[in-house]
Amino acid sequence: ASLPSFYLVKPAWDGEKFAFYWDKTGRMELYTADLPDGHPHQVSRGEVPRSPRAGFAWSRDGKRIVFAKDQDGNEQHDLYAIDTRTGAVTQITDTSQAQEIPVEFSPDDRWLTMLSNRDGQLNLYKLRPDGTEVTPLTRFANPVLAGGIWSPDGTRIAISANETPELKNQDIYVVNADGTEIKRVLQVKPGSIDRPAKWLPDGRLAFTSDASGVNRPGILDLESGEVRFYGEEGVDEIATTVSRDGRYLVALRNQDATIRPVLYEIETGEARELDLPPGVAYGAEFVRDDGAILVTHTSAARRPELLLYDLAADTSRTIIPAEYGAIDPSLFVPEQYVTYKSFDGLEIPALLYVPRDIPDGERLPAIVIVHGGPTGQFFRMFDPFAQFLVDQGFVVLEPNIRGSTGYGVEFRDMNRYDWGGADLEDVAAGAEYLKSLPFVDPDRLGVFGGSYGGYMTLMQVVKKPDLWKAAVAWVGISDLKKLYEKSMEHFKYYLRWHLGDPEENAALWEERSAINYAGNLRAKLLLVHGVNDPRCPIEQSRLFRDRLLELGYKEGEDFEYVELGEEGHGSSDIAHKIRTYTLLADFMARNL
Repeated sequence: ASLPSFYLVKPAWDGEKFAFYWDKTGRMELYTADLPDGHPHQVSRGEVPRSPRAGFAWSRDGKRIVFAKDQDGNEQHDLYAIDTRTGAVTQITDTSQAQEIPVEFSPDDRWLTMLSNRDGQLNLYKLRPDGTEVTPLTRFANPVLAGGIWSPDGTRIAISANETPELKNQDIYVVNADGTEIKRVLQVKPGSIDRPAKWLPDGRLAFTSDASGVNRPGILDLESGEVRFYGEEGVDEIATTVSRDGRYLVALRNQDATIRPVLYEIETGEARELDLPPGVAYGAEFVRDDGAILVTHTSAARRPELLLYDLAADTSRTIIPAEYGAIDPSLFVPEQYVTYKSFDGLEIPALLYVPRDIPDGERLPAIVIVHGGPTGQFFRMFDPFAQFLVDQGFVVLEPNIRGSTGYGVEFRDMNRYDWGGADLEDVAAGAEYLKSLPFVDPDRLGVFGGSYGGYMTLMQVVKKPDLWKAAVAWVGISDLKKLYEKSMEHFKYYLRWHLGDPEENAALWEERSAINYAGNLRAKLLLVHGVNDPRCPIEQSRLFRDRLLELGYKEGEDFEYVELGEEGHGSSDIAHKIRTYTLLADFMARNL
């Protein structure tokens, strides 16, 4: 957990340098690096967030970067500008009760777009780079969930929004930069999720749509309305960027829990895969006059490293190497990509991590980890939690249960209006799969997850009490209705999208809340929660703890409870990670 990690790599507009967050010093800082050598230069000195979440935006001239910073993980971001030459930092917004996210500088550097909920719902704004003249550009009742990107001539801005009753619907709109007109320019079909990716120099727009049943990249001609899709039917790909000359489109192909960049020639549709090792490659941004691509690569047994991919030579070299300290990388175990059947015969894909050299006849404890979202996904990438637990002697299973992304729209939507239903059975089926393995002790099974994974962990121990011996619910959810009451408007929208209206579907919200079944708890339970969590407020763990105490359970004996200060919905800070790893490993070792 203490090894340096880099985050949010973003090239400057000239393609000759890039910026990124890095905890090389032990604390998160902002760095820039010139290309092609990639030698890093530390720009910040403690001014950036301890655990970044909302990213940053380069000015077009490269002289400043605007980043979002919250207070101890509360995600109530204000915007700050840092001079990339001197490191001088200036706060440019001050809205302590609002979440503000920088998007993009205008082509003339006179404006910055941001997403903000300062007026209640998450909408699009523009402001001067010094923070003055904050101007709302949209006033949608539903949140603006993507976009804020400027057209090449600076007259229009593309966003993704929804004005239909179907909450999962997202259409592409274009907003005049002066705020005079908002026009919907693309709805591939009602109910599809359509999001802008990047403008082409000629004013066309690259986008992604899931209307075909999977994500597919496309190009929209705004003048004619003509749409052209790229890729293959049934193969999930997300458009990320286009080359400066408008010749190429980059998409990330998500297949069998791997990600691989694909380069499409826009006019011919010809596809080219980058020659990279198996695993997960993400980022994929053009640099150096479109002659190279910056890409982050990782695999299950290899930590992330930043590569510069030479398109002419079809070779790559490492710009930021993976660091291992005193650890021998050969100790990391590869993943096994497996599937198992759930209660209804649905095949559930999963990643299985198994300790090396298990003696014949020995049976090990095993842990099922549930991802967040639920529209998340486990990838075949380096997973420090999994590797750490395997090193402690646990077998680890990470299932992509129904509701996960990466397996098509139908699979993703299978647990809509059904949280804690069939998805609960998918996790339980994962436990049964582990029991079938000759090296797993069927009486020593644990379940662990954060956010929605924490919700599912609590539901498992109260709905499947005889299946689990130990459980860790990290930033989990116990009472859906109270979660809704404390959520920001765009989070409320997400909850209605997945569970329906809390009043109209009150019975479902009640039935699928773990707090109502707390008396079924049999497993040893650890509740861990950041005190500043805005997504799953700490009230959710406090309510479950208090309910257990009311029922006669004893803290420290039947369950354990830990609140994490200076932390919100998880953290990438090294000290915070070490704290969490220690809690998790100690609890599982004592109880499994």
